[in-house]
Amino acid sequence: MNVIGKVTVLPQLPGSVARLSELAYNLYWSWTPHAQALYQELDHGLWERFQHNPVRTLLEVPQARLKEVAADPAYLKRYAQVMADFDAYMGKKDTWAAKNVPDMKPVAYFSMEYAYHESLPIYSGGLGVLAGDHCKSASDLGIPFTAVGMLFHQGYFTQLFDKDGWQNETYDELDLTTLPITPALTHGGEEARVSVVIGNRTVHSRIWNLNVGRIRVLLLDTNVPQNSPEDRTLTARLYGGNQELRVQQYVLLGVAGIRALRLLGIPGDVYHMNEGHAALLGLERTREYVEAGLDFRTAVETVASSTLFTTHTPVPAGNDAFGYDLMDRYIGSWPAQLAASRDELYALAEHEQMWDGHPVPTFSMTVFALNMSRAANGVSELHGEVSRDMWKFLYPGAETGEVPIGHVTNGAHNLTFTSQAMRDLLSTVLPADWTERLEDEAMWQAVENLTDAQLSDVQLVMKREMITFVRGRVREQKVRNGASAADVAATDTLLSENALTIGFARRFATYKRATLLFRDRERLSRIVNHPERPVQFVFAGKAHPADNPGKALIQEIYRLSQEPEFRGKIVILENYDMHVARHLVQGVDIWLNNPRRPLEASGTSGMKASFNGSPNFSVLDGWWREGYDTTNGWPIGEEREYADLNVQDDADAYSLYHILEHDIAPRYYGQGTGDTSWAHTVRRAIETCSPRFSMQRQVIDYVQKYYLPIAARGAVLADSHSTRAREIASWKGWVRQQWPHTTLSAQATLPATTQPGQTVPVTATVNPAGINLSELRVEAVLKRAGGLTYVPLTHVPLTHVPLTSHGDGTFSAQVPLNESGLYSVGVRMLPVVDGLSNDLEARLIKWA
Repeated sequence: MNVIGKVTVLPQLPGSVARLSELAYNLYWSWTPHAQALYQELDHGLWERFQHNPVRTLLEVPQARLKEVAADPAYLKRYAQVMADFDAYMGKKDTWAAKNVPDMKPVAYFSMEYAYHESLPIYSGGLGVLAGDHCKSASDLGIPFTAVGMLFHQGYFTQLFDKDGWQNETYDELDLTTLPITPALTHGGEEARVSVVIGNRTVHSRIWNLNVGRIRVLLLDTNVPQNSPEDRTLTARLYGGNQELRVQQYVLLGVAGIRALRLLGIPGDVYHMNEGHAALLGLERTREYVEAGLDFRTAVETVASSTLFTTHTPVPAGNDAFGYDLMDRYIGSWPAQLAASRDELYALAEHEQMWDGHPVPTFSMTVFALNMSRAANGVSELHGEVSRDMWKFLYPGAETGEVPIGHVTNGAHNLTFTSQAMRDLLSTVLPADWTERLEDEAMWQAVENLTDAQLSDVQLVMKREMITFVRGRVREQKVRNGASAADVAATDTLLSENALTIGFARRFATYKRATLLFRDRERLSRIVNHPERPVQFVFAGKAHPADNPGKALIQEIYRLSQEPEFRGKIVILENYDMHVARHLVQGVDIWLNNPRRPLEASGTSGMKASFNGSPNFSVLDGWWREGYDTTNGWPIGEEREYADLNVQDDADAYSLYHILEHDIAPRYYGQGTGDTSWAHTVRRAIETCSPRFSMQRQVIDYVQKYYLPIAARGAVLADSHSTRAREIASWKGWVRQQWPHTTLSAQATLPATTQPGQTVPVTATVNPAGINLSELRVEAVLKRAGGLTYVPLTHVPLTHVPLTSHGDGTFSAQVPLNESGLYSVGVRMLPVVDGLSNDLEARLIKWA
């Protein structure tokens, strides 16, 4: 028909269940299965049809059904318990934060994507899941926290396989009236709107409010009548379009996001940028300080002092960089707004790269984020090392290990991904408040009290649910693609609950090597079809719409799954999302991950599987390098890198087959007891991974390692109209101006050989070029077997030599050689002053 308008008729809930609507608008239900069950019971078909969305379910369920449950004593009892739990959660006063950091300053967290639940598809994969889980645990812990993102009204994409297994994408417009969001309101009660100039256009954004437990999320939406048709699509798709669109989206997220916080009066003392997508928030924050009277450099120091940057990308190609001409089109007016030159602003993001065979200065979002923050971290220990090496060129003269990029190893939100059956079982041995103490490693030792039979019974229930889900999904796909009746019927025999089942699900980037398993097809066939110890595999994952090599990997797995020797025993599911993920991590026996080390920044899916008792079988990369302890899963390959990728793939594939055949399958099918039993590995997976890789532990790490010290330092630098920030900015300007004129020479009296514990004299002479000698650190650097030791040299003024206005000084020390070995000795000088975030902040190092 010809639609002339739309109206949403809200449900009239009976009084006895009236709060179902209130609960539907708080994503507390997304990690509370008992709460979800209240809506599922209203109408199972609607619940499944509308992606388990309580708001949509309430809109669609017949009024008669609402009256029916409102008179059902059993339903009302469950409803009352859920609401009591919800009220207790929301009203809890003695949260972790209240007890441990009662004066913590508020955090504003910016991310391009968030994965809270499949019914709100504004995420693509791991980065979004990580951000969503971060928000959930911030709520659980009771920290003052507000998240900012974008409402993509076509989401990422829906993945559909054709009859040949090729990925196709569809984009469906979200009906915002059916989502668990509400318009954000100003203090005056008006719908909140902000605007930002992008290029030569003023773009308007509506602000939506999303409640995630105790915290608030603000989502920006440009699909409003005030905008042009083109600008209304700026928030249409996540990671869609070309570089031009991405730059505009980044301006929107950073600049409009800050303005949304200001409009709504939401405070922020710490600003956390989750990936470089959010880097341009530094533009708006700097503009605010310049408008308040600060000069550009002082404003940058003030902003950076209260900002944290988390990088997730271990490969250079994954870090966005744009040509200056493109940036000119969309932020060309910003230098004037910041009282800075274009060169001054762009220097904060400059990264020279080889484009078309020529070195070209680019505007790197990662470089800008690093320069606009005074703390940065990777997302696992190894990723921190990789990141320090990637970005050490920003600190010329520094050793890789001292580049000031730390790490906080990722975690996952236990309650979102642990099945209700497993939660119920854990509650029999863990203390009553265990869900509030997820990071407590000692508490988890009680898992040892679970019997083998208890574990196997619960895991069999979860496995059966997963197999039923897999069969239903594959059946839908075959019917849609016109498969024969026989092929459709064959889905009823997909997978066996009695076979060792291995899951592999993730983004289909080529470095994740989804097809490594198929490197030796004959050997794989023997493993899959072993008469006593069969093994079956379930795959899932999306490739980026523009990533044809990734799509080819999906198709290769699909085609192999149709071969006679693998049919029914290897399955690949379409449209990987949080719903699929939960079924897989809860239902498989083993979680497989085989990226090409060291390219996996962290990974989190294997953590979620371990929460449910599914041990990991993974390359020692990302989180598993820290998580594996020889008892809680299995490694693939060696902890090393390879120069030849084919050699690496061969070695890892051989290791995968060998361990699967000789270690994993025999243990799974064997009758071992004690430490040799399968249940022992299951218990160890649960008790070691659940606390160490809980999102609760991760957020606590951020609070203690970053949020608290950043808030404290930021307050000092911003105090008294940024007096200290101005002093540091002025000092840096002076030092950088004088640095080329400084000189450093050094001598060391080194014997050919000596004994451990001996010392050697090292002296240095400095021409400070006017820089105060007390602001120069001169140190001997000892290098032995890859390790570094820094020994400060004591300043000895040459009182018998007249000091000129340029200054003069001699430094010396007796440098100890404590261990045997071959030492390299060097001397360097770097400028330091009180108030710096780290000794390398000035990024000036001079070696003798």
